[in-house]
Amino acid sequence: MVLQRIVRAVIMGPPGSGKGTVSGRIVKTFGLKHISSGDILRANINARTELGLLMKACIDQGQLVPDDVMSRLILSDLRAVDQSSWLLDGFPRTIYQAEALDDAYSVDTVINLNVPFEIIKQRLTSRWIHLPSGRVYNIDFNPPKVSGFDDATGEPLVQRADDTPETVTRRLKAYKTQTEPVLEYYRSKGVLETFSGTETNKIWPHVETFLSRKLTSVNQKVA
Repeated sequence: MVLQRIVRAVIMGPPGSGKGTVSGRIVKTFGLKHISSGDILRANINARTELGLLMKACIDQGQLVPDDVMSRLILSDLRAVDQSSWLLDGFPRTIYQAEALDDAYSVDTVINLNVPFEIIKQRLTSRWIHLPSGRVYNIDFNPPKVSGFDDATGEPLVQRADDTPETVTRRLKAYKTQTEPVLEYYRSKGVLETFSGTETNKIWPHVETFLSRKLTSVNQKVA
């Protein structure tokens, strides 16, 4: 009998790189739990938890949520699924956060989606969102069944103010500045795997093949 080892993975990539789509496919194909920092953030703000109120105050003032607050929040949720394999999305975003994660868990692999910024700009300015759930649509390649409305609820979709071309350019520059050191951090540890391309459907088969081999190798080691 092959023993199943707990697998801990991180997915990285700039906003609009297809992380949500790829994460969904990884979860469906390999059974990992999807831990999204955005979902956790929204849930805590909506529930008005102590950390949620602190983060809302930062966001309302246009400030970044402090590293130690984000780390406490995410690690708290990870402890709740301690005996499960998971895929972490949206965290870590800084070296401090990466080190905090490393102090608590050993990360097996980091999947980095490398998509040209020009392609991302085109994607994001075509993006519409169902705010209550966070579901994302794109009028070019993932349109809603009914234009302007969420597939599941029928509620109206909105375009975020930060999806304008000027704001997208700033966000991408900020991501590059903030995250390049994190990618290098994981590269130096030998756990970073980068997948480059312009279309999620063409990147996905390579991610799937890599993870199939990775998980098979991991499980054989503990068989």
